[in-house]
Amino acid sequence: MKRPLGLSLALLSMLGLGMNGGPQGNHGKHHSPKTLLQFGKMFGVDGAFVGDANPVDDIPGDELPWEIAFARGRLSTDGDLQLFVRGVVFKDDPSVPAELRGINDETEFRAAVSCLTEQNGQVVRSNVTTQGFPASPQGDSLIHAHVALPDPCIAPAVFVLAGSENKWFAVTGFETED
Repeated sequence: MKRPLGLSLALLSMLGLGMNGGPQGNHGKHHSPKTLLQFGKMFGVDGAFVGDANPVDDIPGDELPWEIAFARGRLSTDGDLQLFVRGVVFKDDPSVPAELRGINDETEFRAAVSCLTEQNGQVVRSNVTTQGFPASPQGDSLIHAHVALPDPCIAPAVFVLAGSENKWFAVTGFETED
């Protein structure tokens, strides 16, 4: 199914220069939100990351491998998260049933942001998750949400999660293509 060019361009422009707008609330502090993380690449769950054996930031990977064609995202210091993904689908892999290869069987995606933070003098992992956002059978979705980031938020990572369970399909990162 073809995507309307105007819609794709509008979504991309929202994630481009227009994302650095004015102050969005200062939560009692005298500064404007700044970009904490901006990215244009994500890694689909694959290899040793599939399943529960090797969770990333305490989030297990899905039971089957996924791929992602396109990602663009931005997270600001006030927790404003904008994420546009295309082609988050089951990988064309022998471990995936033939009828699922190249499609997304979830009606919604969620995003999770993971940070290291301090709590009672200890370093702990803190994960916050958005509500669900519509996802197409082609694996396209636009997530725009506000998350309550811990303070401090160190080494943030952004995940695309299933809408129906706490398993990740994609995470900020990359793998060199052959």
